[in-house]
Amino acid sequence: MSDPELLEPSIDPRKKAIGIRRVSARNQAATRTVMTVRDHELITDERGTDTGPTPLEMALSALLGCEGVIINRCAAAMGFKYSAVEMDAEGEVDQRGSRGVPGVRPYFNWVALRIRVHSDETPERFAKLTKNVEFRCPVMNLFRSAEVEVRAVWELVPEAD
Repeated sequence: MSDPELLEPSIDPRKKAIGIRRVSARNQAATRTVMTVRDHELITDERGTDTGPTPLEMALSALLGCEGVIINRCAAAMGFKYSAVEMDAEGEVDQRGSRGVPGVRPYFNWVALRIRVHSDETPERFAKLTKNVEFRCPVMNLFRSAEVEVRAVWELVPEAD
């Protein structure tokens, strides 16, 4: 049975629409890695040399960026008007995992999001937006599929007069 709160797909669900994403990288025997994505250069590094965010910080950044895209797409589909979104993310990592301790996961135990949407829409429409964003967001669902507890706190912030 379909959920009446979920938006209709914005694409023909009977036709595959496969997309390939490509990234290349170079690491010169250090913690710093330089990635190229189309015409963009990204750098990750670890604290100590600190020439860029850590890879796990980039994963949180990807989550927030993806949320922003999916909020925009769902809002457009709903005719939901908003002026801005402010987002914060944090996640807990037990560093023993990435250092080889058996039984300790090398990725996030949990991730907490705070998402503040500036809008004068009703709480009911806001609830529908949040439900659809969480259903559609690829990065959020990737985290959840990895059994990372994702806690999202959504706030509807009235527009300033």
